[in-house]
Amino acid sequence: MVQLHFATVVPAAFIGAVQFLMVKGSAGHRIAGYLFMVLMLATSVFAFFIPSYQGGRFSFIHLFIIVTVAGIVRAWFAIRGGDVRSHAWALAGVYFGAVLIAGYFTFLPGRTMHDMFIATSEAASVTRK
Repeated sequence: MVQLHFATVVPAAFIGAVQFLMVKGSAGHRIAGYLFMVLMLATSVFAFFIPSYQGGRFSFIHLFIIVTVAGIVRAWFAIRGGDVRSHAWALAGVYFGAVLIAGYFTFLPGRTMHDMFIATSEAASVTRK
């Protein structure tokens, strides 16, 4: 599940960042937006099945699943209702909350991403010296 989660959140992070620079309402923006929302929903589903690193089923970071799904649903209904401002705020919240803030927490010591990327690179740099 961690690999599937990673495989969906990384492209979503790049697409979300590009969305901030795109012309709002353009065909490209809509296509990228649909793709971002689908990837983030898939990310949320996969995250639900990743157990807590502390040994339990869920940890505080699993709260971002609720934030993500709620934000995407809110954004969807807002844009369908013509409320562009609420749509923009909801998806900005999803991006900053679920991608950046949750992403930061995944790199804390003891978590899988930390062990995969930071601990591994630290060990590699020690062996090269």
